[in-house]
Amino acid sequence: MAGSKVTPTPLLKDELDIVIPTIRNLDFLEMWRPFFEQYHLIIVQDGDPSKVIKVPEGFDYELYNRNDINRILGPKASCISFKDSACRCFGYMVSKKKYVYTIDDDCFVAKDPSGKEINALQQHIKNLLSPSTPFFYNTLYDPYREGADFVRGYPFSLREGVPTAVSHGLWLNIPDYDAPTQLVKPRERNTRYVDAVLTIPKGTLFPMCGMNLAFDRELIGPAMYFGLMGDGQPIGRYDDMWAGWCTKVICDHLGLGVKTGLPYIWHSKASNPFVNLKKEYKGIFWQEELIPFFQSATLPKECTTVQKCYVELSKQVREKLGKVDDYFNKLADAMVTWIEAWDELNPSGGKSAAELVNGPKK
Repeated sequence: MAGSKVTPTPLLKDELDIVIPTIRNLDFLEMWRPFFEQYHLIIVQDGDPSKVIKVPEGFDYELYNRNDINRILGPKASCISFKDSACRCFGYMVSKKKYVYTIDDDCFVAKDPSGKEINALQQHIKNLLSPSTPFFYNTLYDPYREGADFVRGYPFSLREGVPTAVSHGLWLNIPDYDAPTQLVKPRERNTRYVDAVLTIPKGTLFPMCGMNLAFDRELIGPAMYFGLMGDGQPIGRYDDMWAGWCTKVICDHLGLGVKTGLPYIWHSKASNPFVNLKKEYKGIFWQEELIPFFQSATLPKECTTVQKCYVELSKQVREKLGKVDDYFNKLADAMVTWIEAWDELNPSGGKSAAELVNGPKK
């Protein structure tokens, strides 16, 4: 029975890195100390590299600023965004761990309806270590959870599920709205705690928010490129969206799962809707062409690794979206540069999804 045995969630403290993009002192880590102190942090400092970022005592961390990114990647550093939280994906690239959790520095510990503090990281680990069910929807949500199972009518041949590549968490308090919605609903707060985790079905896209996100770096890492945003680019605030659309198309192709729902964090402050509108303006129009592009994107069966899938997707971006705006030709180039840089820093990569899940062929 899927939900009959309860085992404690492993901490994975030697197998997981926490990646934090920031431009400020990381006082917010004090609140997370009980949950994060055992883990290694990768801090990606955006903006002025001469500014000193203070990290509370007792945390094990490495910090990279723009000078470090330029030194490590050389000319390939052009694929990493500047003056935008999209720079976080550099942390994914330099991590040497199997799993990554990324969180924004304005995200605090949330409480569940009983008032208990939520260990977001533990729930993400639970999500990643249990299978996903993208091929057939279970109406009782996550069938592997304690007290749940597959409902009547669920095919037995699909009950093993597939490996989970992505765990997408949510937020209480300030919702992750676009600028027009922020302007219309400036006082709206999310107070609804929904105690559920769902697998996003195959063939369905979703808006992936990068502020409370975990993934299996070995299974899907090279697809988690947050694009070209911020300084010198015509668009911002679509970094995590881009990564989510690319990742979902590749997960669907490789037979991997994406979950959304628990855990919640407390999103403490709303960003300026007028600044956001300036960043999002072009994206709001472009997404009407981007979504149909991703919905119809197919990858050939020769694409057996995330890297091959991603490079193939970059070709399709150039071919189909290049005519929307020249920005997408630049982005297609950057996607290839990202994969080249990833493979330089992670030379053992490029394994097929089957090899990663089942081990090398005997």
